[in-house]
Amino acid sequence: MELELAVKRLSALAQEGRLAVFRLLVKAGPDGLAAGEIAQAMGLPPNTLSAQLTILANAGMVASRRAGRSVIYSAQFDGMNELLAYLVDDCCQGKPEICMPAAQAVKPSACC
Repeated sequence: MELELAVKRLSALAQEGRLAVFRLLVKAGPDGLAAGEIAQAMGLPPNTLSAQLTILANAGMVASRRAGRSVIYSAQFDGMNELLAYLVDDCCQGKPEICMPAAQAVKPSACC
């Protein structure tokens, strides 16, 4: 992962509302949630939620798809795992055991 992309993804998550939306979508799993469900769960007006989701989508942290009249949003687990792997890559001057809990978390079998 390029430094620029890592910064973009971290920036997208570095706001309380966006981080809460992303965590909600992670909990929802690959099926995701409709925009209305997210707005209701977060107590956000639709225009605020739309802006938050746009920032997360532009960073590659969420994806959307149409399902009838609804737009379903889901966390991009590949993007999340790439970011986590980037953060622990080259961990602790060649002592990966120090970062082991974080390194284990980015394995595909550890999530969903």
